[in-house]
Amino acid sequence: MTIKRISSGGEYEAKVGYCRAVVAKGFVFVAGTCAQGDDIPEDIVGQCQSALDAIGKALAEAGASFADVVRVNYYLPDMSEFELCWPLLVETFGANPPAATVTECNLITPKDRIEIEVTAALP
Repeated sequence: MTIKRISSGGEYEAKVGYCRAVVAKGFVFVAGTCAQGDDIPEDIVGQCQSALDAIGKALAEAGASFADVVRVNYYLPDMSEFELCWPLLVETFGANPPAATVTECNLITPKDRIEIEVTAALP
């Protein structure tokens, strides 16, 4: 079995010991992803978009897209904010909604408002 690891080069990959995504046995496993970059939005919708952009990039590098996502997990420190992301998530997954779980929990830093993890089947 061939395993492909996809790194984003983010600071936490080296600190924690993981990579953005792993391709194995016909699936793409994308690690929990928070907002990325030098200018991270403070609001949950902006952070959700940033996380989705990073996930989309990893999926594309693996040869997949959001249409191939079969499972998504959302992690939020404040569940009351999740509804603000719904229009963006409907736009992203559209006619191909994955199975989903939402968990309220602490994230890696107090400024993080959402973390998103996906699993996709390779087309």
